[in-house]
Amino acid sequence: MEHPYLSIIIPVYNEESNLAPLMDRLYPVVKETGRTFEIIFTNDGSRDGSLEILKRMVQQYPGVRVIEFNGNFGQHMAILAAFEMSRGQIVITLDADLQNPPEEIPRLTAEIEKGFDVVGTIRQKRQDSLFRKLASRIVNITTNKMTGMKMNDYGCMLRAYHRNIIENINRCGESTTFIPALAQTFASNPTEIEVAHAERAAGESKYSLYKLIRLNFDLMTGFSVVPLQLFALFGMLTSLLSLAFGLFLLVRRFIVGAEVEGVFTLFAILFFFTGIIIMGIGIVGEYVGRIYQEVRKRPRFVVRKTYGFDEQ
Repeated sequence: MEHPYLSIIIPVYNEESNLAPLMDRLYPVVKETGRTFEIIFTNDGSRDGSLEILKRMVQQYPGVRVIEFNGNFGQHMAILAAFEMSRGQIVITLDADLQNPPEEIPRLTAEIEKGFDVVGTIRQKRQDSLFRKLASRIVNITTNKMTGMKMNDYGCMLRAYHRNIIENINRCGESTTFIPALAQTFASNPTEIEVAHAERAAGESKYSLYKLIRLNFDLMTGFSVVPLQLFALFGMLTSLLSLAFGLFLLVRRFIVGAEVEGVFTLFAILFFFTGIIIMGIGIVGEYVGRIYQEVRKRPRFVVRKTYGFDEQ
């Protein structure tokens, strides 16, 4: 069978209330492109009725395919699994919560056809909380500084990739990664466009504060050693300042004599640097932990069953 031109990839985790409205909008959009297509859903261990709805969609909509995970492996692993089974010349990732309008897909496709190999997106008039927008802003600035990449919105999953980029991503075997940044490392001609953004149609966000922090750690430690370098520089600077302070106290003792004033100040300084040391150990531990995960060579995800792929 001829390979589809478009592959639309959607990770799903407890999205039973959003799947029908999503397909009501998505399917007409991809049909109107006039291109052959496939829509690949990855059910990431949903505990609601998402899987049953997806299986019905395979029967109802030609071109819909479903990957069923054996458990919950995370959004990025769900996308990577679909990357491995996709066949499209242009691959577009999309969230199932309808915050990224499916109507933007033709615009992303057009940018790839112009010759760009990765098309990122920048959410306009974001409908998120002030905290989420502020945190996203900080992450974008910090990550660009640390990795040297130039992306304005790391958090938006509505993106398009040329087949060459997908093939390079599929060759990677990292147990933890951040797909937009990984694709950027392989891109020779990336671009970004502004897209609309909407409130979540139903349900709630799957990203808790801890998961957001965890994801940002993966982003920074997976694509840069700058945190280690900064800590090493801070350690050297601290050593020099500590030496200068020790010499100052020695000279002061000879001039002023023994005294007990400033003991609590010294304790405060000690506690501050102890905290810095602990933070540094945590950064080093993060990198060591990533090495530990890689050397175990465990599967990144486990596929229980697939639906709709037999016709390929």
